Amino acid sequence: MLSFGTGTFGGKGEFFSAWGSTDVAEARKLIDICLEAGVNMFDSADIYSAGAAESVLGEAIKGRPRDGLLISTKATFRSGEGPNDVGSSRHHLVQAVNGALKRLGTDYIDLFQLHGFDASTPVEETLGTLDDLVRAGKLRYIGVSNFSGWHLMKSLAVSERYGLARYVANQAYYSLVGRDYEWELMPLAQDQGVGAVVWSPLGWGRLTGKIRRGQPLPANSRLHVTADMGPPVPDELLYRVVDALEKVGAEVGKTVPQVALNWLLQRPTVSSVVVGARDEAQLRQNLGAVGWNLTPAQVAELDAASTTTRAYPYWHQQGFLERNPNPV
Repeated sequence: MLSFGTGTFGGKGEFFSAWGSTDVAEARKLIDICLEAGVNMFDSADIYSAGAAESVLGEAIKGRPRDGLLISTKATFRSGEGPNDVGSSRHHLVQAVNGALKRLGTDYIDLFQLHGFDASTPVEETLGTLDDLVRAGKLRYIGVSNFSGWHLMKSLAVSERYGLARYVANQAYYSLVGRDYEWELMPLAQDQGVGAVVWSPLGWGRLTGKIRRGQPLPANSRLHVTADMGPPVPDELLYRVVDALEKVGAEVGKTVPQVALNWLLQRPTVSSVVVGARDEAQLRQNLGAVGWNLTPAQVAELDAASTTTRAYPYWHQQGFLERNPNPV
């Protein structure tokens, strides 16, 4: 399924203003369009525009039946100047959850995710705190984002050992120009039953269909400001993937981003793909990625165009698929 990301809400600071600056009125319109299309999950984070994204989302959902919405948000990264305004300690997580609840104007968060791993806090403390917050009714489910495989597996083992709330979701970067998720995190997710919530499914804005071989970057692209802050993509890989997307798109009558999103929706362990939008037109285009499927031959063509050499030990493991098969 698709979910809607609110990184464009608020527009505070150079980085997030490059994403967008959606206000409450426009956010209400976008949420209406999502709900009409059957998309009811809305994802945010405390660092998006310094909390403004959560505040705009909270105002935009006022008056709507709460049980018809799935609200997810994230915390871990620095949210203030104090020594405890960062990380996954008990102090910061309690502070972060209470702050998010206030900004969102809700009594509970459906999915709360750690935005990154905190190696300075014992995993037992982090999971014990999250378990308390689940038992208190403030959180329904918990997940992670940007974890290494061992970060996630260690956490799952601690949950099992002590009977604590378990991570059910991993918000991970995954796209046709960034398939590292498949190397370790996808097999882990398949083995442990953890669903992927995909962030930046269009490769940090590179698979919009506006970037072409031999042409300058579009004037309105956020890559002018944010390219160095996101996942790196070699130019030749990007152009090769875009060429394949255009070819397949012509066959199915869909746009480059619609094909790229549909490819992701068919991948193993993917539970939801987070799409963002600056405006109504962009949102409606992204919503057009559902309701149809690429053929196996078209998927294979996109797979071939986007394949890269894996890091060790994953390239080595590919030689022994008889006993250690890939998930895809």
